[in-house]
Amino acid sequence: MLRPPRLATQTMLLQVAVIAVVTGSGFLLVTALLRTELERQFQDRALGIATAVAARPGLGDAVRGGRPDPSDDIQRDAESVRVATGALFVVIFDRDGIRHSHPNPALIGGRVSTDPSGPLRGERVSSIDRGTLGESARGKVPIYDSAGAIVGGVSIGIDARDIGRRLGDLLPVAGLFAGLALAGGAVGAALLAARLKRRTLGLEPAELADLLRDQVAVLEGIGEGVLAVDTAGRVSVCNAEAARILDGTPGRIADLPPEARALLTDDATVVGTLRVVGDKVVRVTRRPVRRGDHDLGTVLTMRDRTDLDGLSRELEATRALTDALRAQAHEYTNRLHTLAGMLHLGHADDARSYLTELAGESIGGGQLSDAYLDGLLTAKAAVASEAGITLRLGEATWVPGRLTAPLDAVTVVGNLVDNAIQAAAAGTRRPAWVEVSLLAADTDLHVYVADSGPGLPIENAADIFRLGFTTNGDNSRPHGFGLSLARQTARHHGGHVTLRDAGGATAGAIFVAVLPGVLRPEPGFAWQSAE
Repeated sequence: MLRPPRLATQTMLLQVAVIAVVTGSGFLLVTALLRTELERQFQDRALGIATAVAARPGLGDAVRGGRPDPSDDIQRDAESVRVATGALFVVIFDRDGIRHSHPNPALIGGRVSTDPSGPLRGERVSSIDRGTLGESARGKVPIYDSAGAIVGGVSIGIDARDIGRRLGDLLPVAGLFAGLALAGGAVGAALLAARLKRRTLGLEPAELADLLRDQVAVLEGIGEGVLAVDTAGRVSVCNAEAARILDGTPGRIADLPPEARALLTDDATVVGTLRVVGDKVVRVTRRPVRRGDHDLGTVLTMRDRTDLDGLSRELEATRALTDALRAQAHEYTNRLHTLAGMLHLGHADDARSYLTELAGESIGGGQLSDAYLDGLLTAKAAVASEAGITLRLGEATWVPGRLTAPLDAVTVVGNLVDNAIQAAAAGTRRPAWVEVSLLAADTDLHVYVADSGPGLPIENAADIFRLGFTTNGDNSRPHGFGLSLARQTARHHGGHVTLRDAGGATAGAIFVAVLPGVLRPEPGFAWQSAE
């Protein structure tokens, strides 16, 4: 079975065929117009010769008074004009239509072969007629005598074959032009076909249709967002998932959120990297797209990991609780050993006092009513104590209400405290400490966390909230997620986490978090402003 021509070939052949039809039609039209124009010119020429002959002095009187005679002056004068002008015939006739001259002397005295009534009525007549000498372009004019009366007419004929010969002289030029036009059109069609082939990357219509179906099926069937940008900065592909992640369908790179725009313009390799895009945590991969030597642009694949954010926060909370329980278990074991020793030695009063002291022990400072926050900070105090760090509540702490979003609040406070403990442990100031201040303002929770660590280098201040950024040199477990996760959680509630102070000579960094609407007031408490 014969394979159909490729799209580029079909396009070229179709264009060449159209150009050939148009050029051929134009050539035929030019031929017809040329012939019509030549016939008109020959008829005008015949009329001009006839007018000149009819104006000869004495011709009218000679026609009116003479009899047709092949040897008279009328015949001789007519023949001399015919020879001089190259006309097919010069016929002079009287009012009865009787010839007084003719190239064939035998026809003199006979009636003209065509209608003589027009000149005899005083009209100038031109036409293409066939007579005794064949087809000719004819011009007929009346002849007047000296008194001004019409006494006959002059009929001049120019051989129609002269029209054909003249037409044959002109048509090669027109044919050459038509041929050049056809050749130029064919070259243009070939160039257009080559461009079409390049633009379609050599793919046929069926292949393009299959590719489009496959693309739609794949792009809309996968759970990832796909964003393709060409070399001119135009967004060529943006599936529904990508539009959801980006909160709209962009038309150009400039329409993208700043985080996504940075992913496309950054020179660093991006493969499976977690980034924050808008209010979503996204795993991003960037790949250049090429076909042969053609650079087709860049493709971003984005998988929304915001749904894992809650799991991450639960994991962080569980990890904090586990660490706290481990630290408390270790400390309580020591305390039980102490009590057992006192009782064994019979120091019952000392054991009783020790138990009373343990029962009233809690993290000191401020007023804190929420069990989640109290338990979290007590657990963190135990963890800090293991590292030789004192965790204390600021004297201004005042939270009389209960949390309405305990998981989110614990995530923010816990991550800020963990970072502060790590910073205090890494610092050289001793005794090491971490201070947490919590303040309620209506239903908003304000958090202030300071530490005795070395602070943050000024050049890192702009990167500390970037996902994956860390100053911790320990590679045994992932780092760089706490501050980013805390800020992301705060933003879910319309709040924020900021660096108030990068640190100085007397203290380390100070972080501030605001969580709007996470508190529920307790009866009997009057709310105060955080100012």
